[in-house]
Amino acid sequence: MLLNRRVSQFFFPSLTPAFMIRAGCIALAAYLIFGHLLTPFWIKGNSMEPAYQNGEVNFCWKLRYLFSKPRRGDVVVIRFAGQRITLLKRVIALENEEVEFRNGRLLIDGKEQNEPYLRHPCNWTLPSRRVEPDSVYVVGDNRSGPMQNHVFGQTSLSRILGGPLW
Repeated sequence: MLLNRRVSQFFFPSLTPAFMIRAGCIALAAYLIFGHLLTPFWIKGNSMEPAYQNGEVNFCWKLRYLFSKPRRGDVVVIRFAGQRITLLKRVIALENEEVEFRNGRLLIDGKEQNEPYLRHPCNWTLPSRRVEPDSVYVVGDNRSGPMQNHVFGQTSLSRILGGPLW
């Protein structure tokens, strides 16, 4: 009998002023945390495999670049269109650097880069291009398909929302 009463009180508490204040504080904290600090996002597509799989859920840590800029090798969440459509990509080149793909090899300022996060080799060839100021060059980790089937390139730092939490 006592257990039934406790279970009932847990699921149907008395609506006292203290309860309403607690519930309001929890709702406000959830809104601030999940609306402005740790925005959840669903990974759609295979562009970041093997590090991030299609269908996974992750959180965008929006304070990651509050005091610094993204570095080469960072995985970033980019606002693609509006506020709801985002891309998950890896930063491969920074502002004022020359980026080039030659027979599947990434070259930054003419030097071949080691990319241990890649699983499959690619055969991409892209002429050299300079990354503009206040921008970075991003691309996915899964480069096994033709270059025309991928979304990649230069993006403004203002479009970077943050980085994935894990």
